[in-house]
Amino acid sequence: MDDSVLVMIEGPERPRPRPADALRIVDAMVGQVRVNDLGVTRGDGIFEVAGSLDGRVQALQAHLDRFSRSARLMDLPAPDHEVYRVAVRTALERLDAQYPGRELSCKFILTRGQEYPPGIEGATGWAVAMLGPDYSVAREQGISVVVLSRGVPRDVMASAPWLLAGAKSLSYAINRSVIREAHRRGQDDTLFVSSDGYVLEGPTSSFLVRLGGTIVTPPAEDGVLPGTTQASAFRWFEQHGVPTATRSIRIEELDEAEAAWFTSSTRLAAPVRQLDGRALPVDPHMTAALNRFLLDRDG
Repeated sequence: MDDSVLVMIEGPERPRPRPADALRIVDAMVGQVRVNDLGVTRGDGIFEVAGSLDGRVQALQAHLDRFSRSARLMDLPAPDHEVYRVAVRTALERLDAQYPGRELSCKFILTRGQEYPPGIEGATGWAVAMLGPDYSVAREQGISVVVLSRGVPRDVMASAPWLLAGAKSLSYAINRSVIREAHRRGQDDTLFVSSDGYVLEGPTSSFLVRLGGTIVTPPAEDGVLPGTTQASAFRWFEQHGVPTATRSIRIEELDEAEAAWFTSSTRLAAPVRQLDGRALPVDPHMTAALNRFLLDRDG
């Protein structure tokens, strides 16, 4: 059995009466994207990853909304939501039929299209469903995190919007680099801080911290990617009587952290058991309940 399903999208920015007419299910092991595509040669594109279990696609509308937000930030054509919605569901349904009961994910992509020859226009799009990794250890036992500087101030979105802070871009070399640096330091992951001393996010995750009994996360205005899983986690906390807040967090405040989590679409909620060398308490029952809620989301 194949462990992935690839759906190519013709004209991903063009609405059509029948979205399925834009789709081609193709061999994921055979080349489909041109070597001169700007997503390949320049990282000039955007992506999202949605998780899925038993046919339920988690927070798909929130991912589509963030996909469009990234396109606006990068001056890309607006992706057609219905075309991508059908592409994602098609890919996941095909793979779920082969691996019932397994956690899956679907990465969907939009690039600016071909770099050359001049005059060729039109975006490139696709969706690929994959088997999800086993994140049970991270979810149950927690992760260790090192704090590293991102090298820009927290107001970078306002002061230098061309740096594309807060866009989910295909240009991921820095995000991959800091994970390697964390591993070199014997840690599992990285928490970015701004050059002026504010907490930001992980390279692939949102950051949640409990301060004075309130679950706090940094705002998008501080140059972080708005978290789809973080938003769902906040709803769960609020439903269980735990107050939440979105505000800027000084790095010094982490000395008073009562608990912390990294949240993302595939790993879901991973408790932070060690933050920059300091042990943090992990509530396994709360985290397990939160992850059950996140896994059961649909739409």
